[in-house]
Amino acid sequence: MVDLAINHIAFQLNQFLKSIFELTEDIVVVSNILEQDGNVAPHVNNKILLFVVNIEKDTGPGHIPNTRNAGAHRSVVRTPPVYLNLYMMVAGHFNKYSEALKFVSNAISFFQRRPVFDHQNTPEMDPRIEKLVLDIENLDIKDLSTLWGVLSGKYLPSILYKVRMVTFDAGDILAQVPTLREPHTSANQ
Repeated sequence: MVDLAINHIAFQLNQFLKSIFELTEDIVVVSNILEQDGNVAPHVNNKILLFVVNIEKDTGPGHIPNTRNAGAHRSVVRTPPVYLNLYMMVAGHFNKYSEALKFVSNAISFFQRRPVFDHQNTPEMDPRIEKLVLDIENLDIKDLSTLWGVLSGKYLPSILYKVRMVTFDAGDILAQVPTLREPHTSANQ
């Protein structure tokens, strides 16, 4: 589900940037900056990078209960869904610093115009994803320095987004249970 969410966001951003700048090839890639061996990934030069820097469980209120009505006089008990927040970095990896700033600025503009992805505004979104909500996540200089030290050692023009409402629901049914009915009372009693 994480891959579906990030790839969907990348696709939407890519379509926007391609239309604005009349590009024929993709400018947005979902990728780390560095390969596992520490070398710069070969396909990230002159691109906007989207990558996950953290995944956390969302413990907010209002989540769906794990018991649902399954028809006449029975309910099913399902495994409860897990709600996640993704921390997604949008970074400009360009030879020219001004190009990085230009593309990151336009990415910010796109997400400011479209902070929510759901099935009404993006019908092609995977049906297993209800919606994605993007919020800018502010980091102080110390945290930002630590994060970029872990990522590559070199700062790139970037912005961090918190992507809320990524739901993992395996849909497993644990049990079927009868629904309690109100006792039938008669007017004669």
